[in-house]
Amino acid sequence: MVVGFMASRTGRWLRIVTGSCLVLGGLRAGSAKGAGLALLGLGPLVAASLDLVLMGPLFGLPMRGEDIRRELGVNEEASLLNGHRRAASSRAAMLLH
Repeated sequence: MVVGFMASRTGRWLRIVTGSCLVLGGLRAGSAKGAGLALLGLGPLVAASLDLVLMGPLFGLPMRGEDIRRELGVNEEASLLNGHRRAASSRAAMLLH
């Protein structure tokens, strides 16, 4: 399903790259049409960064990517960086108490 792909990690990265290309291409054009293209590119860029799938409600699914993945039964945690997290230093761990 299209919405399931868009909610996946790969789909989110694809939307981020596509939105970034539209923004950069529009700004590079330096015209009114280019500015419109740059504004259009902000949609997929921001939505993917916030883990939103704006087409979800059109298919009867929630808008939040996490909710879509849960409803479709996808076990993938869609962290953009593949679950990589920096280990907290011991000093940071002590300050968190």
